Amino acid sequence: MSLAGRFHYYSRILAAYAIPVHSHLAFWHETPEVNPQANGHDLGGYYMSFTEKADYGGHFDDAGIPLLNYRGQIGRQYNPIAIAQWGLGNYNSFYRSGNAAAREKFLVASDWLHEHLEPNAHGVWVWNHHFDWEYRSRLKSPWYSGLAQGQGISLLVRAHRATGNLEYLQAAELAFASFYRSIDKGGITFRDVEGNTWFEEYIVSPPTHILNGFIWAAWGVYDYFLATGDIKAKELFDQSVQTLRFNLPRYDLGFWSLYEQSGTLLPMIASPFYHCLHIVQLRVMHRLTGDSLFTKFAEKWEAYGRSHSKRTRALCCKAAFKLCYY
Repeated sequence: MSLAGRFHYYSRILAAYAIPVHSHLAFWHETPEVNPQANGHDLGGYYMSFTEKADYGGHFDDAGIPLLNYRGQIGRQYNPIAIAQWGLGNYNSFYRSGNAAAREKFLVASDWLHEHLEPNAHGVWVWNHHFDWEYRSRLKSPWYSGLAQGQGISLLVRAHRATGNLEYLQAAELAFASFYRSIDKGGITFRDVEGNTWFEEYIVSPPTHILNGFIWAAWGVYDYFLATGDIKAKELFDQSVQTLRFNLPRYDLGFWSLYEQSGTLLPMIASPFYHCLHIVQLRVMHRLTGDSLFTKFAEKWEAYGRSHSKRTRALCCKAAFKLCYY
């Protein structure tokens, strides 16, 4: 990104933080929480609560679908990840209490995902983002994401379970095919030279293995297995678990967690929000797998967060990375 482009990008972010109520950041940065009603053995509640996301107070279209406000030239946009998370939060509310309004909202989100699944240039069915986005390199509209694929599936299989409507399951099946395709063939999966299986949040080359997006995408694979009993889906989830087990030490700086494997001289350290999210995700992974390694790292990273010196060091490292890269 050029210096002018970087200035514009961070000015937009600073403006969003300064006026958080209706910015896209206000939606993403809720307090991460494990959902105590999700046992991990059936399609009950989703694994994180998403309570604040269910109560999103921003913009909606005439059909009741949330729009995120990115401000500037991007403006208000549909984001399939946000729509899936809003739907999952409302599903949790319905599952917990039988609330009819929450049921209507999670089905509105499910219907949107069903209607907006579309084939990409390789014929793979994906949920596209129809706006440009600045990451390491500019993501040109339309672009798709392994995170959107996973969370869209997680919502659709629950909509099928709640209603019996096969169209939701059929849409989930179409979306799931993206996990069997490599990124160079229109999918979202990357296998590295060490045999690790990654689900990529952003489709860039070389891949950056964003930790939170990888884990959330893997939950979609697990949910598809729970919904269908597809043994291949379970095998794919098990591969992702092994990838996470093998690579977690690479995300541990000894004082904080990494956001991604950026491949840059300065590492892409997680913000305080994403550090907390990683901890919650690892606790869920322990619930899904029974593997104590995930609890071990969750507790270690929680201890980092309790240390004033480690938090300060992490914030300084984060600022340095942003100034030098993206």
